[in-house]
Amino acid sequence: MKRRAGEREKELKKKKLLEELGESRLPYMTPADADFHQLWKTKYSKLVFRKSDTVPEELHQMVQESFLTLRKHDCFFQDLVRIKGKDFFTPVSRILIGNPGCTYKYLNTRLFTVPWPTEGYEIKYCSPQIHDACKALIKLNDYLHIEAVKALQGQNLLESKETEDTPVIDREQNFATSLREKGSVSQDQSSFCVPEDDFTSLNSRTSYNVTLLNYMDPLQMLYLKQEPYFGMGNMAVSWHHDENLVERSTVAVYSYSCEGSPAEETYDQKLQGRDPAVWHVGLKVAWDIETPGLAIPLHQGDFYLMLDDLNMTHQHCVLAGFSPRFSSTHRVADCSRGTLEYIFGQCELALQNLQTDSNSGALSLKSLETAVVKQVEEIHNEVEFEWLRQFWFQGKRYLKCTDWWLKPMAKLEEYWRKMETMSSLVLHEVRKKEQTEEQRNETISCFLLVLTERQRLRKEWTASHLTPFCTTEGSIWP
Repeated sequence: MKRRAGEREKELKKKKLLEELGESRLPYMTPADADFHQLWKTKYSKLVFRKSDTVPEELHQMVQESFLTLRKHDCFFQDLVRIKGKDFFTPVSRILIGNPGCTYKYLNTRLFTVPWPTEGYEIKYCSPQIHDACKALIKLNDYLHIEAVKALQGQNLLESKETEDTPVIDREQNFATSLREKGSVSQDQSSFCVPEDDFTSLNSRTSYNVTLLNYMDPLQMLYLKQEPYFGMGNMAVSWHHDENLVERSTVAVYSYSCEGSPAEETYDQKLQGRDPAVWHVGLKVAWDIETPGLAIPLHQGDFYLMLDDLNMTHQHCVLAGFSPRFSSTHRVADCSRGTLEYIFGQCELALQNLQTDSNSGALSLKSLETAVVKQVEEIHNEVEFEWLRQFWFQGKRYLKCTDWWLKPMAKLEEYWRKMETMSSLVLHEVRKKEQTEEQRNETISCFLLVLTERQRLRKEWTASHLTPFCTTEGSIWP
């Protein structure tokens, strides 16, 4: 309900913004514009950009090979997502890689990590090449974590000196040099003292637990949406804030476009604004028609960081070029409700209300208190609709990389079956005369509320995903 209200609010804001614009378009700047650096400095200072030549060549090679390997093994998939109550396949194909047991949810779809090699976990990959690809991505993850910490330290240092005079950026300065200097920490700043509490905060806001990999070949797309506010051209990903992240955490994005494609080489037209043959990241202040936007070109091996609250105060989009492109978007996903450890803990909490007679083996409920029944049934719904159905409607895509998730999902199914039994026991128990009519009515009223929601969600899933609830043992119901 809260999510739907948020979607309605966004839609109203978008409608109002487009009405205010009418047929006109907002201004935006690229590095070719004279005021580009000044705009960046004043309105987009929490965006840090690094050109490819700042990244070790060995890391480039490993990561780029990992992209191609995963593509070769058909590990990228278009996600079925829900926007404004309708289901769509994303134009971009994706795969989530990260800490074992982590998930990441966006646009009502939960993705499950292909786990990268992690000490203490036994992970069997479908091939040595996929193992090496995941290993390369965790190395990139470690590198981007260090770079993000440096960038945040640099930002803190600059903010602490903001009352002092600072030199103005020379507008004629080389673009790459200018971008490297913005928000970065020089060698002699490496000894800058950070209080322990601040360091813990910096570390937690940059300790990426997942990376969402993206792939798209624009020339294979039948249709791409046009950017509506600035006239920036074809969009691979529309304007958005990244979802379900730890508050004020940094997002790091490594870009690899397959440059030199025939379409890109033959495009030589001189246009105002951004070059449509080159991929760009677009940025704008959220729901603002006064501040010009930015369109920043992304070349092979470039990466950028969205620091602190930039993801909340600004929106970004990805503007398609002509060549195929991969990206690795590293996030500190909010896993408070999105890990196996969490959902197993919920299941164990629910099953505390189930007891077995030591003589007959008969099952019964320990308590029919309204709060207990409600909690158990809500966990029941969470297991079914946030985990089991989310996992199985995506098919067996994860088996192309590893079978790691099959065992924990089988365990979740076992928990779910016990909770199905507990639902039946509630109905059985309320028929008994031990309860007063008032207690019985209160229990039934609470139980039916959650059961009605369960039935509604089952119908919605059946209608929208056109698939039965298939588990490791087959279909549970049509």
